[in-house]
Amino acid sequence: MVTISMLWLPIVGSAVLVFFASAIFHMVLPFHKSDYKGLPDEEGFRAALNKNPPSAGQYVVPYCPDMKEMGSDAMKAKLNQGPNAVMIIRAPGLFNMGGTLGRWFLVCLVTSATIAAAVCSILPVGADYITVFRPVAIAGFMAYGYGNMAHSIWFGRPWSITFKDLFDAAVYGCVTAGMFGWKWPHA
Repeated sequence: MVTISMLWLPIVGSAVLVFFASAIFHMVLPFHKSDYKGLPDEEGFRAALNKNPPSAGQYVVPYCPDMKEMGSDAMKAKLNQGPNAVMIIRAPGLFNMGGTLGRWFLVCLVTSATIAAAVCSILPVGADYITVFRPVAIAGFMAYGYGNMAHSIWFGRPWSITFKDLFDAAVYGCVTAGMFGWKWPHA
């Protein structure tokens, strides 16, 4: 029987590989450069927000505190008039890239450990590369990709961005599967 402790190398190795693959996708290749757009009057928007600055958090415009109000004529008019937005407001100050990258690596590590926990109970010691690769690749794709679809469904995120994220997830799943297949324990 395979235990998680036997999979420490593919767990850490795949987390490192996914971390670097994501860095290449987001910082080197032009693949994700079009994911964000600037507002037509960014300074006017910033000035309007700074009149009564919101605290860091997630906001929706127009805001509807109760689902009963969603059907009201006033809310329908606001929604039809627009703009409609979901915004994440961060705290003022410089973006902490080091802390963010550290948290992303932790997510990669926990994802690989979770995949290891799932497959170690179904795959035997000595399983061949492709037998390990298939379920790990599927689990990796699901772990890194499926959550992104909810943002397009519920929050209006452009599907083009979600499809790019799903491509990323497929690569991350295959990278994870490759490491697990390569370093799977043998007798």
